[in-house]
Amino acid sequence: MTTTTRHSSGPTHALEVAPVSPLTGLGGLLRLYGRISRRQIIIWVLAIGLSVAASVAAMKGVYPDQQALDARAALLENPSAVMMTGPAFALDHYTFWAMVANELLLYVLVAVAIMSILLMVRHTRAEEEAGRLELVRALPVGRSAPPTAALLLVALANAGVGVSVVLGLLVTGGPLVDSLAVGLATALTGMVFGGVAALTAQVTEHAGSASGLALGAAAVAFMVRGIGDVVDAQGSWLSWFSPFAWAQQTRLFVDLRWWPLAVTLAAILVLLGLAAVLSRRRDVGAGLRPAAHGPATATRSLPDPAGLAVRLVTPMMVAWAVGLFLFAIAFGSLANSLQDMVSEIPAVGDMVPLDLDDLTTSFAAYVLQMLAIGPLGLIVAGILRLRTEEQECRLAGILMAGSSRTSTAVRWVLVVALSTTVVQLLLGLGLGIGLLQATGETSWLAVMPLAALAALPAIALAGAVTVALYGLRLRLAGVAWLLVIWAAIETFLADLLDLPDVVRSISPLRHVPLVPDADLDVSALTGMSVLAVLLVLVGLWGLRRRDLAAG
Repeated sequence: MTTTTRHSSGPTHALEVAPVSPLTGLGGLLRLYGRISRRQIIIWVLAIGLSVAASVAAMKGVYPDQQALDARAALLENPSAVMMTGPAFALDHYTFWAMVANELLLYVLVAVAIMSILLMVRHTRAEEEAGRLELVRALPVGRSAPPTAALLLVALANAGVGVSVVLGLLVTGGPLVDSLAVGLATALTGMVFGGVAALTAQVTEHAGSASGLALGAAAVAFMVRGIGDVVDAQGSWLSWFSPFAWAQQTRLFVDLRWWPLAVTLAAILVLLGLAAVLSRRRDVGAGLRPAAHGPATATRSLPDPAGLAVRLVTPMMVAWAVGLFLFAIAFGSLANSLQDMVSEIPAVGDMVPLDLDDLTTSFAAYVLQMLAIGPLGLIVAGILRLRTEEQECRLAGILMAGSSRTSTAVRWVLVVALSTTVVQLLLGLGLGIGLLQATGETSWLAVMPLAALAALPAIALAGAVTVALYGLRLRLAGVAWLLVIWAAIETFLADLLDLPDVVRSISPLRHVPLVPDADLDVSALTGMSVLAVLLVLVGLWGLRRRDLAAG
């Protein structure tokens, strides 16, 4: 007896998977990444484009004639002004659009660089660190599809920013060809720093470290460009080591030349090619530089929530403290150029609240308020780091060790508040050093740090709003950044836009007296302090009653 075996003509597996190419799944991943970051990209595009349009419109009101432009050009003879803006082209015949290119472009480039770094790290190293990339690659997805999708998303974001910048210039009367060149230079500079972030994402295992390295590279590029432009006001050989200088050296609105952008394009290709090569020399989730092994035993303070907060928040605080300190020195050293500028540009009072009877003191008070936006953002970022710990399910481990929710949150907030206070004091000290250089009066070294303390209730109020939002609902915490953004808009543009007092009063800094020029209004500072305490209590109450993020 024989048995006949029939072979089925159908598939032998539940699912036949076609061969996978390196870019299989690219379209789906790009749509996924776009959905994840669509809000952030829209905010960046609109914020940068509207800021450009508003800034150009404001500058037209402040510098209405050639006399005002010539006075502004004279200010660029100060090395600090060159350090903070860019190369000084066409000073012998300073046109309005030359001023826009010389003094506005740099900050647009810095903004797009930060955007590109954060987006690139978010969709590369952060995905690996969270373990999501390994899950994605378990599907029929090509090896090159995830990083390519991240690169295309960053490119689309930069293209959007470039278009918004062009539109912002055109609606305010900018020449077409030069405006298009500004948009292209902006987008390409953003891609350079996206390439830098793609490179740092290969080096370290952690998204925070990758972002920090890339942002540090941007800060170095800013300083190199500044020092190079101080050596030669139109850009020295040192300036060419900075990607920011490549865009500025196109001489926009003065004598447009396109070839420096070829340097930018070449740098993009080199950085992305190097990142691609390095990505093949490591395992998924690992970095080229292995994470350093910590000590066998933790310090006494580390198991405590306050000690952990110090460990996690301090690097960010130190980096920003150094940057703000240097900026404060540079701004303070401009004080010796005020008299000539104000006499030639009476409309500058519409943009900056200056007292003509005491220009130096009123200028110092305004700069102090302007730079206080930095600590305002720092306290929000520091408190939101606790949200990150909860989202990554590490907060639950702290609570399991015996700390209560309330105790953990209070200690964390106190560490962030004390760190921000130190940063604010350093900001005042830096401004005092700059004023000392400009005026030769040593009294500024004591006056400005004390004046800086007046902003602490406003900074504390911003932190308290963050605590309240975080405590009530985890997803609401990020809304606190809107308060920081509005404080910046109110500080820089409220007078020029003639915003009503009711709207301006939303900014905590609006209620800080401009000391040392104005008298100290204790009632306003006390009111903000009391409100801050109440908001913290609301946040702690909400934190005790809501569920923690599930792991």
